Amino acid sequence: MEANEQVGAVSKEKTVTVVGTFLFLLGGVMLAPLFPNQFISGPIVNAILIIVTVILGLRSGILMSFVPSLMAMVGGLLPAVFFPLIPFIMAGNIIMVTLFHYLRRKNYWFGAGTGSVVKFLLIYASSQIMFKFFIGKSVAGSLALMMSWNQLYSALLGSVIAFLFLKTIKRI
Repeated sequence: MEANEQVGAVSKEKTVTVVGTFLFLLGGVMLAPLFPNQFISGPIVNAILIIVTVILGLRSGILMSFVPSLMAMVGGLLPAVFFPLIPFIMAGNIIMVTLFHYLRRKNYWFGAGTGSVVKFLLIYASSQIMFKFFIGKSVAGSLALMMSWNQLYSALLGSVIAFLFLKTIKRI
């Protein structure tokens, strides 16, 4: 058996396709935070996270989960007061794609809904704690609002967008 015919080896064509798809979707995740409206960029990011997880697998979905917050921070789109929440936002993304990955086997909507709700709960709870202890009460309310229902809306709408896209390309 030649080296490239080994059991479990990935062909060059498949590798190029996977890497190309990953880079294309990564570009989408990197550009989405540039839209200044969270009601637009949030669903786009969540949709891409789900699409990556379906097309490229859980590892790629987890890897992609780090990108949006870092891009928003580096691009100056995320106010400095949110920097302490970045690990929680990333963890929320990872939890969402992981739950979605495993639960979608039963039902797409069960996986998407559960992942979205758990992501929302993590981000909401962590923002409440952070803002309560580290930010003045007058500012905390409006900042916490950005980390509450908006997160659930973004995750759920992103799930719908991903479903429509994946259905169109016949991946679900």
